[in-house]
Amino acid sequence: VASATATLGMTFTASISVAQYFLLNRFPVPYALYLTLVATIAAYIGQKIIDKLVNIFQRASLIIFVLSFTILISAIALGGVGISHMIEKIQRNEYMGFEDLCY
Repeated sequence: VASATATLGMTFTASISVAQYFLLNRFPVPYALYLTLVATIAAYIGQKIIDKLVNIFQRASLIIFVLSFTILISAIALGGVGISHMIEKIQRNEYMGFEDLCY
């Protein structure tokens, strides 16, 4: 029940965000359709690969390891992007403190 509730919450939140961007005309539809296609194909291929690996190794924990590795790589990449933006702002002597939320 908890997993289904979490999935519903994430889907609802993402759908509302998409609707908000669409209503504000900040939603590039061709780009979104392209990324939807790429994500769908990647999800299908990833699902098939994980199914085969779980059947070969007979260990469902492989799914947890793949998810953990993906989150780790994402965190490292996000940190790298943040550091590079910080270095650029330092080099240009830009303000790095809190900014107004309503530009």
